[in-house]
Amino acid sequence: MGNIIYRRKKDSKENNGSRSRRIGGRSQRKMAAEEELLHRQALSMVLHQHQLSQRFDGSMSRRIGSTSSRRHTDPLANNEKKVVESLENIKFRRVVLIHGEGFGAWCWYKTIAQLEEVGLLPTAMDLTGSGIDLTDTNTVTTLAEYSKPLIQYLEALPEDEKVILVGHSSGGACLSYALENFPEKISKAIFLCATMVSNGQRPFDVFAEELGSAERFMQESEFLIYGNGKDEPPTGFMFEKQLMKGLYFNQSPTKDVALAMVTMRPTPLGPIMEKLSLSPEKYRSGRRFYIQTLDDRALSPDVQEKLVRENPPEGVYKIKGSDHCPFFSKPQSLHKILVEIVQIP
Repeated sequence: MGNIIYRRKKDSKENNGSRSRRIGGRSQRKMAAEEELLHRQALSMVLHQHQLSQRFDGSMSRRIGSTSSRRHTDPLANNEKKVVESLENIKFRRVVLIHGEGFGAWCWYKTIAQLEEVGLLPTAMDLTGSGIDLTDTNTVTTLAEYSKPLIQYLEALPEDEKVILVGHSSGGACLSYALENFPEKISKAIFLCATMVSNGQRPFDVFAEELGSAERFMQESEFLIYGNGKDEPPTGFMFEKQLMKGLYFNQSPTKDVALAMVTMRPTPLGPIMEKLSLSPEKYRSGRRFYIQTLDDRALSPDVQEKLVRENPPEGVYKIKGSDHCPFFSKPQSLHKILVEIVQIP
């Protein structure tokens, strides 16, 4: 814009200023329009593509990310070629992304596009009763039922194939369950501000310090859902929107929060109240990594630190300025860490 100003010497400073502002305004409007298109595509996929598979395959994620990756400046662009080359010799390139409570495969749309751009093979799936899976949440009573899409995926893998699992929030319980039952299918397990529980512990116990005891929560919580009637035990829970915004999205972009508000679903209660049986031979021998989020109000940094101390993983990473949803609030930082972990021999 400076060149335009000085090239047109006959123009007054005022005219040049207005011209500069007009050009800047057009540029800002163009970027806003492209961002709006990106989110509209994500919304459309989540809300209207029920006839598709539960998984976001490569073509879907590529369609979501194409506009952004082509037209916006990517802070990692200068290093992307080097990263792609360094990943060429990685044996296990499949990255399976598991969402947390209330979320679905849709929440990984930025992460999927970024991982694909460096040559990895990401897959995000809806757990039972989540995302666009039509199962009634109230009928999902066990962690095995809740994790069924992941288990089916692992069962279908070729014998010589392994995957890298990434689990967010309560989705960490599904990672633990998978590590215990399919250790030979998992190259690395990455817990993203997640419930990395110990043997005999319930996923809910991890949140107990934030929400109160399980017993008190079950007796007093206004967010419980009674799918079988008030006289029967609760079957699920869902926070109201304003509380959800404060807990999960205190650093996330407004449009990602809007996407979540129209897409999140109730969480089945049974799976997070189930005690896990985890053995040293299987679960404890798996390669576990933990990513901490340091501005997290749903699972505080202190609680995450406690999880790491009590159940030490192979590596610990931290994302500054991230809320409970780094795939929204700090996608580039999350991507960089995921790629780094993938490359660990």
